[in-house]
Amino acid sequence: MQFTGQTALITGASSGIGTAYAKEFAARGADLVLVARGEQAMQSLAGEIRSQYGRKVEVIASDLGIPGAADALAGQVAELGLTVDVLVNNAGFGLHGDLVEADPARLTAMVQLNCVALVDLTRRFLPGMVARRRGTVVNVASTAAYQPVPHLAVYAATKAFVLSFTEALHAEVKPAGVRVLAISPGATQTRFFEVAGEKAAFGRHRDVRQVVASTMRALDRGRPSRIDGLVNAVVANGTRFTPRRMVLAMGDRTFGA
Repeated sequence: MQFTGQTALITGASSGIGTAYAKEFAARGADLVLVARGEQAMQSLAGEIRSQYGRKVEVIASDLGIPGAADALAGQVAELGLTVDVLVNNAGFGLHGDLVEADPARLTAMVQLNCVALVDLTRRFLPGMVARRRGTVVNVASTAAYQPVPHLAVYAATKAFVLSFTEALHAEVKPAGVRVLAISPGATQTRFFEVAGEKAAFGRHRDVRQVVASTMRALDRGRPSRIDGLVNAVVANGTRFTPRRMVLAMGDRTFGA
């Protein structure tokens, strides 16, 4: 699948999966809009991509966890005269711990970034894709989306929202020729656990390039969602056939402090 002549906007592009997406879409011919808080890291990545792939790259520093940031970002993209053909909603974070001990402001910021900003950006750029009858939206969910997770309660709930929202959207816009995909990584070698803590991890960490490769295969096949990694898929799908009380007990033991 090639993206020559298209522009891909990638959030959370300063590191990890976002950086891997940026390189992959550039290798497939897309120009880029990189969005994250870390401007210096994005400028370095932009220079690398321009040099290696000869693509146009715009860098926009933005904290999408702040209310109204998505609208401001859409305005900046419009001022640049760019049309977004590919939207990758990758920005997000998780918090490990019990709700009663959590910082309310951090919880609100997590819901804002993982859910509200994702919906806002999709609503901003999807109508143009539908009108052009071409476009791609990739929303990064998580294997945590497939079951409630004690001690990661809000994070798992935000990713369940992303999964449900994305699969429904896939059905809505498929007739218009627009691809919408929820990709659900498990533990991955990123900076995610610097914020969430290592207790939020389960299983062997996969490489960001594996997540991106899974994404591209799923887009090729027109799938609404995909779990990255065979073991992750077996575990996540297995919870559907396990009594809920057992799933909760297993999560409590696995992710308990």
